[in-house]
Amino acid sequence: MDYADKEEFLKEFGEDYGYPNGPKSIDQIRATEFKRLENGTVYLDHAGATLYSELQMEAIFRDFTTNVYGNPHSQSDISLATCDIVRAAREQVLDYFNASMKDYKCIFTSGATAALKLVGEAFPWSHQSSYIHVYPLAISRYALSQGAAAFAIDVEEAVDNDGLSEGLVTSTKISLHPIQRRKGASFPERDPAGDAYNLFAFPSECNFSGSRFNLDLVNIMKKNPERILEISPFSKGRWMVLIDAAKGCVTQPPDLSKYPVDFVVMSFYKIFGYPTGLGALIMRNDAAKLLKNTYFSGGTVAASIADIDFVKRRQGVEELFEDGSASFLSIASIRHGFNLINSLTVPAICRHIASLGMYVRKVLLSLRHENGADVCTIYATYTSEVSYHDTGSMVSFNLKRPDGSWFGYREVEKLASLSGIQLRTGCFCNPGACAKYLGLSHSDLLSNIEAGHVCWDDNDIIHGKPTGAIRVSFGYMSTFEDAKKFIDFIRNSFVSFPNKSANGNLSRGGSSHFSPEGIRMVMQFVILLYLASDLFRISGMERWLSVSKYVIKFITVYPIKSCAGFSVERWPLCSTGLLHDREWLLKSQTGEILTQKKVPEMCLISTYIDLNQEILVVKSPRCRDELPINLKPDSYNGGIDEIDLYGQRYEVLGYADEVNLWFSKAIGRPCSLLQCFSPKFRVCLNKRGDTVMCRDLESRLNFTNEAQFLLVSEESVSDLNSKLSSKADTRKGIDGVTVKVNPMRFRPNLVVSGGEPYAEDRWRNLKIGGCNRCQMINFTHKDGQVQKSKEPLATLASYRRLKGKILFGILLRYDITELDTDSYLEVGQEVHVNPE
Repeated sequence: MDYADKEEFLKEFGEDYGYPNGPKSIDQIRATEFKRLENGTVYLDHAGATLYSELQMEAIFRDFTTNVYGNPHSQSDISLATCDIVRAAREQVLDYFNASMKDYKCIFTSGATAALKLVGEAFPWSHQSSYIHVYPLAISRYALSQGAAAFAIDVEEAVDNDGLSEGLVTSTKISLHPIQRRKGASFPERDPAGDAYNLFAFPSECNFSGSRFNLDLVNIMKKNPERILEISPFSKGRWMVLIDAAKGCVTQPPDLSKYPVDFVVMSFYKIFGYPTGLGALIMRNDAAKLLKNTYFSGGTVAASIADIDFVKRRQGVEELFEDGSASFLSIASIRHGFNLINSLTVPAICRHIASLGMYVRKVLLSLRHENGADVCTIYATYTSEVSYHDTGSMVSFNLKRPDGSWFGYREVEKLASLSGIQLRTGCFCNPGACAKYLGLSHSDLLSNIEAGHVCWDDNDIIHGKPTGAIRVSFGYMSTFEDAKKFIDFIRNSFVSFPNKSANGNLSRGGSSHFSPEGIRMVMQFVILLYLASDLFRISGMERWLSVSKYVIKFITVYPIKSCAGFSVERWPLCSTGLLHDREWLLKSQTGEILTQKKVPEMCLISTYIDLNQEILVVKSPRCRDELPINLKPDSYNGGIDEIDLYGQRYEVLGYADEVNLWFSKAIGRPCSLLQCFSPKFRVCLNKRGDTVMCRDLESRLNFTNEAQFLLVSEESVSDLNSKLSSKADTRKGIDGVTVKVNPMRFRPNLVVSGGEPYAEDRWRNLKIGGCNRCQMINFTHKDGQVQKSKEPLATLASYRRLKGKILFGILLRYDITELDTDSYLEVGQEVHVNPE
């Protein structure tokens, strides 16, 4: 690491970074409590879930192994002692928010989401009620179902450091979105007396941008809502306020002694990592009296009669709303998390985290491409006058190419993972903030949905606009080294510098060899290759130029998708490519198509086809006997079915139970074997999932990802290996040996030799393209064990990436216009190409 960078960082942030006045420095915390990060993992998704401390978990383990806990609903001594532990935990939660036990109660839930759900279900909605929200969207479903009005607002604040609430009020701008009501619901006249109950909900910190909201909004809405809603009739009635503090309470928990919030929701794993599945609703006592919990179960009632409608509810607020037995072991564990946080103090954690966030933000904004264009767009509402202590713990952004087009956020996430950096992308379960900061209109959002975009998919750019963003967020144990490694990753992977397109490099801003039309063909993976024999040729071309002598060195057939293949000296061709290549696949009981990415054990299944005997033979170290599968048409007895794969619909043949049981044992999960069946007609699926006729009926595919063949050259693999061996940080592989990649790691059908590395990029009489390699090639297996490494994809990503794809080798389609019924490929056959 460049120590000058850290010295510069410490000059600006040294008073706040690393707990200079704490019981441990940040380096000591990492060395003693987070040893599991010493493998090089950089974790930057603390807004999603922070990490638990190893000392914290040791304390919990000692607690649970030395003490006995019982169900708090029992009356034994152990259960009564457990009740005392739960009671103390409630007090600790209230203390964290500086809430008086006289005014507030702590109700344990399964998380912040469950706490929001509880309020939405139990709130006294009426036709005259209103629900106003800044992002907590789901509660509006409850309000609308009871005839209430619901609408979102945007809150924009100018900075005023005088500390006076009146000054802040005048600088607060509220924008109201259209009012929603369910169909059939009327718009009744508002009661002048204002007896309806209304709810205003907002987050203390936006989990999309990190912007913090002024908590003076609480007092304004409760005492003078007209200042926010102006002359709107919806300002009438009694306003109650809810704060979603799931993210904000990590560094600035709302002080309930200053802000009389009615409801606060939170989750503990956001603060100290463990336990998950436990949160809390902090509720004012007078607000609790208004909520109506219609459901009841064990612990929430004092008495009930089974065969008549009689229920006597308990009077305690906690007992009334905690259905069933509390998660008492999880509740008992939170004190160990709070002990850790209290030893560092929340203000010190806030300063430490904010220093890292500001550093990353400043560096990202300073990055420029070689042509001077900005690299990064950050989504936030900060101004230069805002103290960096108020900028939150996260940075959300997107990256641009030199030409102004966007890098897809999924590309960034996948490459970050290869570099050992864990971050988050998408909309972060906050569609309102996502649309606001990305500038997506309702028509944009609907158009994206019609194009097939849903949460967590790979549609990161639609119609030239991002559908989400990239977010990095820091925790109390994050270090400058984490931030620096992330910044270096962005610089090395996405910033365009001069002379980066030589020696096999593919330009990040465009293409070093390809025209814009060529780039489009690269991304579509439509490739034609014509070999010297009459098997592959373009009609009307009379002569081929041969600059270098290329020969086929290896031919490999992969009968079952994602399982091992077998090499041959000579093999017949058919309309789908190599005969029987990717003709079978494995499907889970839930209908999922299985691949090595999800089931690495599939690479341990070896295959071989005997054409003379017409059998497929499979072996696995997990199965004692090999399994012969008859290929004769009359051998199938599993019936015909249909599946959808890669936008195409296939008719498939099934097999008997004994075959499926063998494969289930081989991969360690229930599955079934399916064979591609040649139908009389072929259909494809468009983006909406509608069935349409395929345009190219002659270009048939079995279960391949993109094309009938993958071709790689030995020279390109050799160049990759030289780069692998020269990387100091990846010099040793998972077994302590030098990393070296065999061509078969890429699962090619054809390996050729002759010419220069990456010469295949420039073969002119091909529709130029490349292979988008998936993480499957990062799996290795030895002695029956499957292992995963970051190589070779991490190295390939550094110089063979174009428009979001890692390219290596070329994809081929067999020209069947002059198909010979006795067509073969052979090892040693010459390959002639026409260079550009």
